[in-house]
Amino acid sequence: MATIRLGDKAPNFNAKTTEGEINFHEWLGNSWGILFSHPADYTPVCTTELGTVAKYKDEFDKRNVKVVALSVDGLESHKGWIGDINETQGTTVNFPIIADEDKKVSELYDMIHPNADSNLTVRSVFVIGDDKKVKLIITYPASTGRNFDELLRVIDSLQLTAYHKVATPPNWNNGEDVVVSPAIATEDIPSMFPKGHKVIKPYLRTTPQPNLD
Repeated sequence: MATIRLGDKAPNFNAKTTEGEINFHEWLGNSWGILFSHPADYTPVCTTELGTVAKYKDEFDKRNVKVVALSVDGLESHKGWIGDINETQGTTVNFPIIADEDKKVSELYDMIHPNADSNLTVRSVFVIGDDKKVKLIITYPASTGRNFDELLRVIDSLQLTAYHKVATPPNWNNGEDVVVSPAIATEDIPSMFPKGHKVIKPYLRTTPQPNLD
C-alpha cells in the first residue's frame, strides 16, 4: 500500500470516469486539483457532498482548480447515481467521477483503511498543486461529510503561500493579514511587502495579504 506524504508527486493513473477515460496528470494540465473519494454510490452523505461540489464549481474555477471524485462502484452505477444527485440536490454534476471497481486508484492513494472498512474508501481529500505535488491531505470517516468552505479557504492559503513568502494564521480567510516568513529579515520587509507591516515580536511580523490590489 502506498504512503503519500506532503510534497510527494501525486501518483499518476489512467481511469474510466463519467466524462470518459482520463490520464490523471494530463487531465490536470496546468491546473490545481482535488481528488476526493466516496465510500459508495447511492449513500446519503455522498449524495449531498457531490451536489455541494457541483454548486461550488464557479469557486473552484476562479482558483484554477479541477475536481474529480472517486467511488469503488462502477460506471453505470455512477451514471444512475448522478440522476439522483441532480434531482435531490437541485444541481447538475459538472465534474468527473472515477469508477474504481478494481480499487487500483484507491490502493494507489491509500484510500481504504481496513480497520474502518475493508472494502469501502474513507473520505480522502488530496489537494494537488499545478506542479503535480501533493499540497494537502485530509481524511474523514465515512460518517462525517466534508466542509467545502474549509477546502476553499485552504486552497486560498496554499496558493498564496506557494507564490509569496508568507504563512496564514489560524482561522485566516482570504483578504485578511498574513504572517511574514521568519526567513525574511525585518529590515527587508518594506521592500518585499510595501503595503506595510507590524512587528509583534521579532519572529512574529504581519502584513496585509500581498496578492490583493
